[in-house]
Amino acid sequence: MSGAKPTIAGRACGWPGAAWLFLAAAAAPAAPDGARPQVRVAQGLAEGVVDAGTGVVAYKGLPYALPPVGNLRWKAPLPAASWKGVRDAAKFGKSCLQPPPNSATIYYGGVLAMSEDCLTLNVWAPGNATGKTPVMVWIHGGALLGGSSAEPLYDGAKLAKQGIVVVSINYRLGLMGYLAHPALSAESPDRISGNYGLLDQIAALTWVRDNIAVFGGDAGQVTIAGESAGALSVIALLASPKAKGLFHRAISQSGYMPSYRALNTVSLGLGSAEDAGAALGKAAGVSTAKGLRFADPVLLFQAGLASGWAPEPVIDGVVLKQQLAVTFGRGEQNRVPALAGFNEGEIRSLLFLAPKTPATQAGYQADIRQRFGDQADAFLALYPGTDPKADAMDSIRDGLYGWAAQYVVRQQAVAGQAAYLYYFRHSTPAQRERNLAAFHASEIPYIFGQVGPGAAIGPNWPVPPATAEEDRLSNAMMGYWVAFVRGEPMIAGRTEWPRFTAADRGYLDIGERPLAARDLHPAAFAWADALVASRWRQGRGWRFDIGFSAFPAPSPQSGTQR
Repeated sequence: MSGAKPTIAGRACGWPGAAWLFLAAAAAPAAPDGARPQVRVAQGLAEGVVDAGTGVVAYKGLPYALPPVGNLRWKAPLPAASWKGVRDAAKFGKSCLQPPPNSATIYYGGVLAMSEDCLTLNVWAPGNATGKTPVMVWIHGGALLGGSSAEPLYDGAKLAKQGIVVVSINYRLGLMGYLAHPALSAESPDRISGNYGLLDQIAALTWVRDNIAVFGGDAGQVTIAGESAGALSVIALLASPKAKGLFHRAISQSGYMPSYRALNTVSLGLGSAEDAGAALGKAAGVSTAKGLRFADPVLLFQAGLASGWAPEPVIDGVVLKQQLAVTFGRGEQNRVPALAGFNEGEIRSLLFLAPKTPATQAGYQADIRQRFGDQADAFLALYPGTDPKADAMDSIRDGLYGWAAQYVVRQQAVAGQAAYLYYFRHSTPAQRERNLAAFHASEIPYIFGQVGPGAAIGPNWPVPPATAEEDRLSNAMMGYWVAFVRGEPMIAGRTEWPRFTAADRGYLDIGERPLAARDLHPAAFAWADALVASRWRQGRGWRFDIGFSAFPAPSPQSGTQR
């Protein structure tokens, strides 16, 4: 795919080579005063808007693939069709199908228009982009079930003003994005199904490679970045041979790496992805590919709830050849520099991940001794239950997000790549009042410059104070992230971010201000690393039964390879 020509309606353009080289090398021309800027991509001419506050040019809702509707449901994405005339690119495209958002959750951001015709992306480019400007492609989170590139929190204008091109993408979610089914596999050229959302991300990266030069971006300097399920997607793209060569750096914010279902075999104690999809189809009363494609999505969603189906990547042997941890453990991942980290209070806003804990330390320790047996002392040395609920949450934080972040940077470092780890501990008075200090995703506003008056955060988000200290931290974090997109996260006059190596486990501690540190939670990482290795040896999966939820637990030991 890396050598493919730009396409129009799925066909090679056939443009004269010199004309294409000129188009690819030239940044978008400045628009005359009063006129909206225009740019020509492979599909046609698009007209963007200039952000009044930053001077950044934005092009929104650009299709990178055909709408996956009708006969194209549950198929790999096809190149977007061309259009005639000028496409208005002032507004975001519609969000991909997803359940209605819960208005009570901290992450609620309002109701966005949805459609199956949702495979679009957005580009923010600084006015002085030259054709050699580095690019960051943002992949939104939402448990692979919800979310959208149109969320105001992900507005890329302030990051782009720092001197990079920012792209954000939509991708198929939920059962539209991750359903595996025997009937779908049977008609696939590769005899696989599932991973459609991941294939959408790869298609978006292919579009970026083929078109980003006309926005002033450098197709040879692309960084993928995401948080939560977006970070899981980054890890999956690092593991996927289908994504090789489409990006050159990776940022994983609060990513996780559990084991996943194999396509059509029982593996690690998990039923196959096809069997799970067949159960969903049975609950919906459909069993054929055609029946699935033309079924009412609401009926399918209800069947998913009835059958216990949940979206997740599929180990299909093609898009994902093996468990993600195994790919990294064997050094078979895409070898690029990586930046990864997690937050101190991850589980505080994700209490459903933490089981009910005893109210007292004595009850907590008795519970641990009953379940963990002769490994209880080792676990209690890490999480003694002085505050039972807090220790339970910390153990799950370390086993899910902490282990994944450190494992990714360790294995990238082992593979000879520059690797950087962070630990985000900053919190605001409003967060602390609600026991949400440094909660899951709370670093995002700082990276996108969404602090202070007018910050684009949801109505339930603890409001950060409009202070110089908050601005300074946001400016520092934007600076580090942009510097990494450019090459290394180093900024003149600021704390040097130490590289993470197996011998010198450096990281950036982000509290009230960033500070260099060494050896983040070494015993906790060793414990989680040994647990995953033990599960692998035993032929058992590792999901959310981590930390306080784990049973049985192995003796802590580090350096075990999968």
